Formats: sequence, C-alpha cells, structure tokens
Amino acid sequence: MTDETLTSKPMRDADTLARPTFEVPAGACDAHVHVFGPADRYPRVDRPHYTLPDGNLGQLQRALGTLGVERFAIVQPSFYGTDNRCMLDALDAAGDCARGVAMVDDDLSDEALRELHRRRVRALRLDLFLRSQLPTAELRAFIERSIRRVQPLGWHVQFYTPGWVVRDLIPVLPSLETDFVIDHMGYMLETDGLTRADFDRLLRAVADGRGWFKLSGPYRLAKDGNYAKLRPLAQAIVDAVPDRVIWGSDWPHIPEGGRDTGELLNLLGDWIPDAASRRKVLVDNPARLFGF
Repeated sequence: MTDETLTSKPMRDADTLARPTFEVPAGACDAHVHVFGPADRYPRVDRPHYTLPDGNLGQLQRALGTLGVERFAIVQPSFYGTDNRCMLDALDAAGDCARGVAMVDDDLSDEALRELHRRRVRALRLDLFLRSQLPTAELRAFIERSIRRVQPLGWHVQFYTPGWVVRDLIPVLPSLETDFVIDHMGYMLETDGLTRADFDRLLRAVADGRGWFKLSGPYRLAKDGNYAKLRPLAQAIVDAVPDRVIWGSDWPHIPEGGRDTGELLNLLGDWIPDAASRRKVLVDNPARLFGF
C-alpha cells in the first residue's frame, strides 16, 4: 500500500449500472461493501489513504436494489479506523438485511463487543496491511488473540491483508480455531512476487482448516481490466470449498466511484455458470456465515 492519498471520485448513478445477465436468486448478499457519511459527523483517521468517498447508505441501497441484491455486509473501512459509528448507524438504519464487520482496539471491553453483536456485527476485520512489517510470529499472536475475543460471540475474522503476508501465514491457517475469511481471492499480486503455486498452497490451507474465500476486488488483482485471467482462480476456489465461498462487490470501489457494480456481479455468470453453485455463493453461504 502506498503513502499517496487517493482522490475518491463521484459515485455512479444506480440507473446506469449493467443489469444482471443471470437470474439473481432471492436473498442474494453482497458480502463486502463500505459506507461513508458526512465529515462533520464521522471523523476520519489522521492520515487516510483516500479522500472521503461518495458512498452513503442510500446510494448503496439504490445500487444493490437495481441489481436485485437484497442483503449486504458492511465492512469497516480503514478511513474510520476503529471508530465504527458510521457503520453501526448504517446497520441500525438498514435493519435485518444488513450485517457488520468491525475493527476494534485490543482493549475494547467484552461488554462493548456484546453491544456490537446486538447491533448486528458478526465479524472482526484484521488489518494486516497496517501490521505487515511485523514478524509472522507476532502476526499469529495477534490473530489468535483476536479469535479468542470473538469465539464467545460466534463471530468470524476477516483478513484484510497483502498477498505476501497471506503466503507467510499459510502454515498457520489450518490450525485457526474459528472461521476466517480471505478477502479479494487472496490478493496474490504477481507484482508482489506471488505465483500460482503460492495460490494453490493457500487454497489447500484454507480447505484444510476453517477458511473461507471472498470473490471480491477483481480490479485490484487484474489492474489492466482483464478479468478473464481470474476465471481459473475463481473456479479453483469454488471447486475446493464450494460451501465456503462468498461474493463481495467492494462498493463504492475506492477510489473509482464510477465503476460499474453490475459488471462485477456479472463476472459470476462467467466464473460460476452453474446456477445452483451461484446460489450457494450468493445466498446459502453468506446466510450461514453472517446469520441471516
């Protein structure tokens, strides 16, 4: 991750989104979205990686409604750090169609965690970009400490991490004692020196443990827009852990608010041509993971 502050671009109007090329099943879930609010109400971290995005709850609901996606999981963005108020207010407003993934400080009380659960938070997001320079042993200790915090609540942990950190954690993953989600298909960029062999090792480690994959952020992996080259990876994931795959649009696609969320959803029609398998990814799997 660079130190450059990215300029967030205006949000694309929901009416201009590409329409689904397949029948979106009832109860479909976008398992990775972010929500932002007014700067005078929700303070950002001191040095955010991007300017305030154009992406409030109403805009999200219009976009997903246009695509026939009924449920969503709001993931706490790094923009707000461990101040979850914007996400929590959005969960309260959205109701039972929404779940949350929070980021918290190590010293947050158990009572405060239970309050997050009451407001429909069901996971912790572990920012391993922020900790990417730590030795693997310290990362493992942080992960296991986080797992112990969430186990009484039945939550999972979600890894927000560069691919080379995931690669170094592969030996650790099968032994983790709660469900964990790997964002962005592993985020194994060739430009960071990651290979298909690394991906295959990750796939085995996830399958051997309690891991899940999230089909999300294809534009972060195929920066040239050639999503076709991701098809073998997506299909390998679905073949390996068909009951532990979810999909996320990564809305509002920071910093490119004008990106077409419909186009991203339609990748599933190519990656997962079987309707029953798509239903698992869009409905059954997220319903089980998030407790819909």
